[in-house]
Amino acid sequence: MSRRYAAALVLLAVGALDAAAQGSAKTVPVFTNGQAQVVPGFADPALWIKERLWVETEFDSDGDGRKDRMHVDVTRPRQTETEGLKVAVIYESSPYFAGTSGDRKYLWDVKQEVGAVPPPRTNQPPPPFKPDRTAVGNSEINNWVPRGFAVVHSEAPGTGLSQGCPTVGGMPEEYAPKAVIDWLNGRARGYTARTGGDEVKATWSTGKVGMTGTSYNGTIPLAAATTGVDGLEAIIPIAPNTSYYHYYRSNGLVRHPGDWLGEDIDFLYDFIFSGAPELHEVCNKTIRDGLYVAGRDRQHGDYNDFWAERDLLNKVKGVKAATLLAHGENDWNVVPEHSVRIFEALRKQGTPAQLYLHQGGHGGPPPMEMRNKWFSRYLYGVDNGVEHAPRLVVMREGQPRNGMPTAYDDFPNPESRAVTLHPAAGGNGVGPLSAEKGNGTETLVDNVSFSGAALSSADSSPHRLLYATPVLTDTLHWSGTPRVTIRLSSSKPAANLSVWLVTLPFDSTKIGSDGLVGVQSRGWADPQNHESLTKGGNYNSKRPGEPLEPGKFYDLTFDLQPGDRMIAPGKQFGLLIMSSDRTFTLWPQPGTQLTVDLSRTVLSLPVVGGDAGLKRALGK
Repeated sequence: MSRRYAAALVLLAVGALDAAAQGSAKTVPVFTNGQAQVVPGFADPALWIKERLWVETEFDSDGDGRKDRMHVDVTRPRQTETEGLKVAVIYESSPYFAGTSGDRKYLWDVKQEVGAVPPPRTNQPPPPFKPDRTAVGNSEINNWVPRGFAVVHSEAPGTGLSQGCPTVGGMPEEYAPKAVIDWLNGRARGYTARTGGDEVKATWSTGKVGMTGTSYNGTIPLAAATTGVDGLEAIIPIAPNTSYYHYYRSNGLVRHPGDWLGEDIDFLYDFIFSGAPELHEVCNKTIRDGLYVAGRDRQHGDYNDFWAERDLLNKVKGVKAATLLAHGENDWNVVPEHSVRIFEALRKQGTPAQLYLHQGGHGGPPPMEMRNKWFSRYLYGVDNGVEHAPRLVVMREGQPRNGMPTAYDDFPNPESRAVTLHPAAGGNGVGPLSAEKGNGTETLVDNVSFSGAALSSADSSPHRLLYATPVLTDTLHWSGTPRVTIRLSSSKPAANLSVWLVTLPFDSTKIGSDGLVGVQSRGWADPQNHESLTKGGNYNSKRPGEPLEPGKFYDLTFDLQPGDRMIAPGKQFGLLIMSSDRTFTLWPQPGTQLTVDLSRTVLSLPVVGGDAGLKRALGK
């Protein structure tokens, strides 16, 4: 007798005893106050059914002539065998489950001039291959199986025991999870082995799937949703990277994620490539050393077809799944625009969407109650009203992570209005920032030795321009996406441009992901791309940047990071303009001069209450 068959007989016997003890009543999910509850019959991990398989996809990313198979595991209540129960699925996919290779000595050297050919990078060795792994992951299991869901994990292409090549965005990362969802709906095939094997069917699945995960694992649910796959009913992406361009570039400028200075897409490829050793030669040649070299353009930082393919906003029309996005306002790794840009697009096209913001850094899920209601509504059809709930939920400043969030009708706050603020002379010290237009020009000298925190804290500096409002006498609440227009000239054909919104006196206490308490928002741009930087909004111009004519003035308009923030009384609100940002940009030699024309420089700040709200905060 096979072990599997013997185990099945034991489970059937236990199920029969349970049914007899309960008067033949079957164990089913239970919902109270719109949420799935822990059911004793589902709660014993020793009785859960675990299985693993390989699901066949629609693509062949490694070019071996066979469709790639993804490594998948399943954990489900025993009643799916003993009582014929069909359950919905919570699904998480990741390139990280099998381990990573993270030695930072292999990051790009950022000590180079802007626009110059970058010094070469040494590729790091891959993570160790682990062929004897018998499961994929264990996240989410304890949350959902006791509540009557199955939990499924899969390894992304080229990682762990999945076949294929890692692509870091693009079609394979969208269609690999689609294949798993198709398998859960009987439309794709699963097998007991990487090659060959017996077919496995998900006869226990209702076909309704919810996906979730954080960071890269939060990117994949949205990537899968862009395919429009039937059965993917709801997703909860947490700090998702929705555009690799917006992760590694900003408005034409080479820019790095916070705490990973020198990272680029090829480093991330090496970081996750934990797949079988026999895949490495062909994948490296085709993807890392072929496609990436041709498309990433680390010299200029421009947007192009390579980056457009890895930008999920371009594919968001395919999303039918109800989407609850979560992001930290102090996430300077995957910056907040990644969630906001998708939320605003989904809202515009009528896809159910909600945005949860908190005061922490990278990661941080919504409260369990929110997640539970979301999945209960869309996977089990529980009428709990989440589709009518406020679209914006914010864990306010000073609130503990387990505190009570504040709900607002939408993002931006519907009472938010753009307020125009102008800098005036005195920026090497602290110049005024007000509704009165400034005149004349002011100059800063780039020196990456000085951090933005140091420049914000200094009483005066030739290396930045800093402008601030009077001291606030009441709370200033802004909600939305700040936008700056800057007219400037450069002493060199290429230069970094970095802008921060800060509070003064500046508080450099660490918060979140390479964040600082005194930072409200940040933004970066390449003045060489001034022809494309004319109106703000999502940057997706494929027009190449052009070298600047030293001494000539150019106008640039671009967005800073969005947020919903409250500034306490006693602070000043400030605009910091500098060139290189030592935490995010390249590090050119000091000495480049940027001259700003104050008469054509303006900050548009979305203030709740508009001009009246600002005046109230200033005690006017």
